Amino acid sequence: MNRRDALGILAGAGLTGLAGCLSGSTSGSVADGETTEMPEQSPDSSESGDLPLVVETIDAQGSSAGEIRVPVEGTPTVVDLFATWCAPCVAQMESLRSLHEEFGADVAFVSVTNERLGGGLTIDDIRGWWTENEGNWTLGHDPESRLMRAVRAGGLPYLVVFDAAGEITWTHRGLASEANLRDAIVDVR
Repeated sequence: MNRRDALGILAGAGLTGLAGCLSGSTSGSVADGETTEMPEQSPDSSESGDLPLVVETIDAQGSSAGEIRVPVEGTPTVVDLFATWCAPCVAQMESLRSLHEEFGADVAFVSVTNERLGGGLTIDDIRGWWTENEGNWTLGHDPESRLMRAVRAGGLPYLVVFDAAGEITWTHRGLASEANLRDAIVDVR
């Protein structure tokens, strides 16, 4: 394989990843503010089993190493599924920071990446991305994508809002507006 072929393969893989990152809701749209309804799940609908799940957490700004139960028991929970290579995930951090400042005392915020370490990605790279994008709440790592499967995430970023009883009340695939995410949080407080 020559250099040109290798670059072509890498470019194709990058575009495929970007397309997954930018994919819209079930209708295929990436319109801001579009939400998706969660279909009823059968007991066998995901390999990981039912929620809640325990996710490993990373020692980073605003986060401690250990584990967290998702959704957080007895607390409304906002889950942000992201990847460090995803440009809309970076943009989503702005509204997450603002809403965490506004609601963080009453609502648990958890951001989770499913990126596998290796191939040039280290846990320090994830921490660096987190610090660079001013994350200041719980940071999780789920390389087996159990959480993504459990909530049926079909792209990144993917947001899920749970009420205090642990029921999913709102989901959004793609970049969500701060106003729509705020409304979803207010509905569960």
